[in-house]
Amino acid sequence: MAVGTELLLGQIVDTNSSWIGEQLALAGIDSHFQTKVGDNLGRMTAAIEQALERSDAVIVCGGLGPTPDDITRDAIAAVMGVELRRDEAVVERIRSMFYRRDRQMPANNLQQADVPVGARVMAVQPGTAPGLICPLRPGASSDGMALGGAPLGGAESGGTEPGKADAGAEKVIYAVPGVPWEMKRMVSECVVPDLQARAGERHVIRSRTLRTWGHSESGLAELLEPEMRLLDSTGKATIAFLASGMEGLKVRITAKAADDETAETVLSGVESRARAVIGEAVFGVDDDTMESVVLDMMRSQGLTLGLAESVTGGLIAARLTEVPGASDVLRGAVVPYDRSLKTAVLGAPDVNAVSSEMALAMAEGACRVLGADVGLATTGAAGPDPHEGAEAGTVWIGLHLDGEGDAVRVRFNMARTMVRQLGTITALNLLRTRLPARDG
Repeated sequence: MAVGTELLLGQIVDTNSSWIGEQLALAGIDSHFQTKVGDNLGRMTAAIEQALERSDAVIVCGGLGPTPDDITRDAIAAVMGVELRRDEAVVERIRSMFYRRDRQMPANNLQQADVPVGARVMAVQPGTAPGLICPLRPGASSDGMALGGAPLGGAESGGTEPGKADAGAEKVIYAVPGVPWEMKRMVSECVVPDLQARAGERHVIRSRTLRTWGHSESGLAELLEPEMRLLDSTGKATIAFLASGMEGLKVRITAKAADDETAETVLSGVESRARAVIGEAVFGVDDDTMESVVLDMMRSQGLTLGLAESVTGGLIAARLTEVPGASDVLRGAVVPYDRSLKTAVLGAPDVNAVSSEMALAMAEGACRVLGADVGLATTGAAGPDPHEGAEAGTVWIGLHLDGEGDAVRVRFNMARTMVRQLGTITALNLLRTRLPARDG
């Protein structure tokens, strides 16, 4: 649960929750819900209570600072049905931090040492906000939960072996600060080990992402439906889809197993069966990008590339040059956005600017002008208005390879930015699919 009105207003992007989710997955801990709530005691309390109803553990991130709107401690104490008690060991810990910085500790920092009775303070405290481990167990309170059996924590109690001080506790609340570098240390060194100790049997959760282009999300889902049904019946893995613009359409395979080796075996089996169904639409795995894959393929064949970009406006070149070492493949790019420059610079004939003839001529011209083995060109109508009789979203891609030309027309019924982005990955994908079939 991420706390902060600024998160709801969009003033700060919540990257903490995604990072925590990733760490839980790596540790084999299932994370089913993420919630954001503003700095309001009633709503925070209700959100924590709801979270406890549906989960065994709740991680509350943020609201542990020294200002009046930092009320996470109050909300947790209200849920536990206890009071806050000042922990003098924590006071001294905070005071010493200011002393080392040659600064006087403001009085409002004292509230950071207020700990719900029965909670433990985490041993790791990078900043002035202590992290809290707040166990709960079945009891006679009106909400069915009561304080866990651990004594009040202090700086000296934070080193207790994870999970051991709370024997008999059924559920637990963790509170960590919202400052990322502080939160990350506490989650890694305190929260995750404590959760694993409470869970007893340990698992790992591992994922592998197939990067694809050429099928729609619904089309991929239809192709992989038999495999997904099989996985549902076994519970060994899951498949999910994520449309990511010019990063491709991602097929994420996730496996939960007792150890890394078993998880990797499951992932490899699912990947093999998925590739057999999807075919050449798979262009990479995990961190591969379309541009890195294309550059590697061209490099292995000793080919150089020249670009002529109109509708994509240099976006293909920008993506390729993001990859280290692109200079040994990419010769350069011409961006003849004005129609007259297509003729003056590339030698294209005076034909419709949004046509196969123009795309082919631009690709051939890119080879000649830039001294490249392969020419790749884009021309079209990015929108929002039609251009030279072509509907908005129309993109022609020209490819000149081994002395032969190829032109492909695609249309994206999307906003201008997406037309350019999808045109970029589609153009590179055309090149990718043609390279394996060439002679020599």
